[in-house]
Amino acid sequence: MTDLVVRPLHPGEEHLFLSLSAPATVGMAWAGRDYLETVKAAQYRPEWTWVALRGGEVVGRAAWWGGPADRRPLTLDWLDFGTDIEVGAALLRAAPFIADYCLVLPPGWREDPEVRAAADLRIAAATRAGMELMVERLNYLWTPAAGLPPRPRRLEFRPEPDDEVILDVIRRTHVGTFDAHARAEMARGGVDASARDELEFLHWMPSPRTWWHLAFTGDGRLVGLAVPGRNHARPTIGYIGVVPEQRGHGYGYDLLAEATHILADAGALEIGADTDVGNTPMAAAFARAGYPVVQERVFLRRPS
Repeated sequence: MTDLVVRPLHPGEEHLFLSLSAPATVGMAWAGRDYLETVKAAQYRPEWTWVALRGGEVVGRAAWWGGPADRRPLTLDWLDFGTDIEVGAALLRAAPFIADYCLVLPPGWREDPEVRAAADLRIAAATRAGMELMVERLNYLWTPAAGLPPRPRRLEFRPEPDDEVILDVIRRTHVGTFDAHARAEMARGGVDASARDELEFLHWMPSPRTWWHLAFTGDGRLVGLAVPGRNHARPTIGYIGVVPEQRGHGYGYDLLAEATHILADAGALEIGADTDVGNTPMAAAFARAGYPVVQERVFLRRPS
């Protein structure tokens, strides 16, 4: 059999990525992303796009995604190959990136045999390349058709311009968090490292800093942080966090409702959001606020 050649694209070779015929059952092809349009937006780049060739024919492809100003990709979110797991694994082993793999899937993907088989192949390839299953997440999308979620009016929201204050609140909300990404960062570098990583992400979003709000009870006790934002695709719920001593009162919904109103008042016609499958309180808040699940996402990462 002809040896497998794995390499990045050179500028002008985008046609090689598109030459692979792959069923659009999972991943960004299923989600409807246009590869060339994303290249034009500088979110996919030739050096971040790798192909596997056998006898000059593309038999596998992988694309790592990042923002237009990012120096390195933030996530792998496009991986296609046939049924040869080694092709997919070879792509991931050859590329010099350590970003997480985000496998985008239809809701209820395990119930469709074809979709599940396609997902299992990609998970197996990533595992063979040395990655480990990290977490499964639910992806939501609010639209005006759902109506604005009622504000309970239990809390007072105040903008907070001081990053050190925000950082301290994030530290507090990360204690006992359900969020797997935050827990992984804490395991690697402690709560301060996880909080700084979160703050860096919030600043990465190209949206106004003035949207960040702290929430307080009527008698002035801190409840948490709500950050509506905008990523490079759409408005999004950037962060919802409740401090440990205020949990159990359903305040996550209050913060989510406020963030949704801020974005809607700014003209948002859709709002994306994510939460871990195991974060049942936040999942309940999204359901109550009119956010349906539109995708499921499986995250894999290289061991620390």
